[in-house]
Amino acid sequence: MQDKSVIAAKAEQVAMKQQAERLFLDAELTPTEQRVVQRRVASGELNQVHSGIATPLPAADWPALFQREKIRILAALFPKTVVAYRSAFDGMVGSTIYLAGSSQARVVELPGLRVALSSGPGPVEGDTPMQGRELYFPSPARMLLDAVAPAPSDDDPGYDRKVSAEELEQRLISVCHYRGEQAFIDLRERVKAVGAQLNAPRSHLQQLDRLMGAILGAFPDQKMASASGSGRARGYDAARMDLFHTLVQALKMSELQEIAYVASSPFAATNFAFLESYFSNFIEGIEFETEEARAIALEGKISAPWPQDAHDIKSVFDQAKGPWRGRAITDAKAFEEALRERHGLMMAARPEVSPGKFKSSRSAAGNTTFVDPRLVLGTLREAGLLLHDVDAGMPRALLAMFIVSEVHPFNDGNGRLARLVMNSELSAAGEARIIVPTLFRDEYLDCLREMTRAARTKPYLDAMANIRRWTAAFNYDDLDATIDLMKRCNAFENSLVRHQLLWPKNLKEQDDAKT
Repeated sequence: MQDKSVIAAKAEQVAMKQQAERLFLDAELTPTEQRVVQRRVASGELNQVHSGIATPLPAADWPALFQREKIRILAALFPKTVVAYRSAFDGMVGSTIYLAGSSQARVVELPGLRVALSSGPGPVEGDTPMQGRELYFPSPARMLLDAVAPAPSDDDPGYDRKVSAEELEQRLISVCHYRGEQAFIDLRERVKAVGAQLNAPRSHLQQLDRLMGAILGAFPDQKMASASGSGRARGYDAARMDLFHTLVQALKMSELQEIAYVASSPFAATNFAFLESYFSNFIEGIEFETEEARAIALEGKISAPWPQDAHDIKSVFDQAKGPWRGRAITDAKAFEEALRERHGLMMAARPEVSPGKFKSSRSAAGNTTFVDPRLVLGTLREAGLLLHDVDAGMPRALLAMFIVSEVHPFNDGNGRLARLVMNSELSAAGEARIIVPTLFRDEYLDCLREMTRAARTKPYLDAMANIRRWTAAFNYDDLDATIDLMKRCNAFENSLVRHQLLWPKNLKEQDDAKT
């Protein structure tokens, strides 16, 4: 039997042959082959579509054929030209294609294609041949220079080629966000070099340079065309601020139940702080047996095989029980400073993550990329102004937690810090704190993702309100009894497929029924 790769290669060869037999381009043929095609056209076997182009297909199929084979056709008819303006910016989508490098500006109408040619330089260093042919796709720098070129007059063949200022801003922001600031800086320098090669107008170079500089934060007063552009120029993530405003409005309109703090005695508060720390760390992959974790948190026994993990348990416990327990955010500047101080204390045993210092590189989780390092401080300060737009207690707690989670300001520890900040706001208002048990982890992370990706506030508010009611349903005076009851409620389990998070009252009803 033939190898599958051999069969696939033969099938590809057959497909290529069939494709070639549907379209004949003089530029791809030898003189002898050209004469054969001319005889077939004369005999009626082939149709002459355009000078140098023939096909056996009927006229009704020509537009689809030309769209499908546009690169071959453009390379054959207009060699040594470069895809330009909107065609480059949009990736050659649409029926109008703009090309630069022609000897004169003109329009060529083809079936399914309108080709607008402009005069000027042909390919330069960095422009890439498409499919190995003499049709070139511009370098990113050249594409950007084309994008700032002014729209020609209506009688020019390229009258609708213009890229809007907002479109250009969004593309530049996307490049900076996904490729990183250093790559963006390198691109900015490359624009200058390519501009010199193309003899681009000085005004175009200055316009693009200032726009790219504004996105890097160099020109905070630069007038921008979009909200996200203005945000970046001023040092904050405008898209995230829109998300925070959406949550603020939802919190203002929602009736969130007030639940008084349930662990009011010193023993209960200590027990609660231990369970809060245990589960918060477990969510982040810091896994200990409960007895071992109790010795670390309650007795300070750090002599474990993983001392840094043990310090994580102890440091979150200390903040859940100590002076930070009920310390609310008082103003925007205090928000940023409090986060630094709390993170420094929490991650003190992990110098490699720069405790108390904002991240210097981008961070992501799955398909979510968090706020750029340069925008962290500005975004926290802008977001901090929103905290007092909602009521103290549960509304402010949920807003504060989501801000920290969404900005992700530090290299590590953001989730634990977000939950500590949330609970501090609750304690400051005399309300019940929240424990996120292991079995609730997926639902908790899912509702955050729904906020991030779709601005859906209801799943977040519903999930957090529900888990707070669950947390408040336990008595924390006896730690052994509370742990045993939580185990019976499946709080320590991982699989939602195999287990359901139960409530203490349900167990009591079951026990009463048995007796």
